[in-house]
Amino acid sequence: MTLMRHFFRVCSVSLVCGLLMVGIARAEVKVGFVDMQRLFDQAPVAIKANKKLTAEFAKRELELQKLSKQIKTQQEALEKNGATMSETEHRNRERDLADLSREFQRKQREFREDLEIRRNEAMSGILDRANRVLKQIAESEKYDLIVQDAVYFSPRIDITDKIIKALADDGKLPN
Repeated sequence: MTLMRHFFRVCSVSLVCGLLMVGIARAEVKVGFVDMQRLFDQAPVAIKANKKLTAEFAKRELELQKLSKQIKTQQEALEKNGATMSETEHRNRERDLADLSREFQRKQREFREDLEIRRNEAMSGILDRANRVLKQIAESEKYDLIVQDAVYFSPRIDITDKIIKALADDGKLPN
């Protein structure tokens, strides 16, 4: 008798598990995708931040361009007039050119580092806002999963435009 009970328990548990698996398999799972690169390229808040960064660093970039032209001019003058210069003058000009080149490389490196730091700060703020909007949309539209990085995604699950629009509307969810 106990063997028969055990058999029925195993069958019952198996049947319940099977029914649960069928139920889960038939359940609708709502999935969305957000193209973060497109969001950073097209969201008005990101465009505004990039313009602000460009304006903020324009003066330094112009200085670097001037310094680069100065190096090129000195290098051309050294090549053109180098044969007619005294050895001492030639060495002095080469040393000046090397010093100027080192200064340019240092300033260029500092410029890139400062720009990258500021860009990361700006994009971090945008990413925080985008994630808040994304969470609001996920909760209000009952998404089970939203992916931000994928090898492939169907355009029908792309909700990037919703996020961009909500960011443009200061976080108000689109209808």
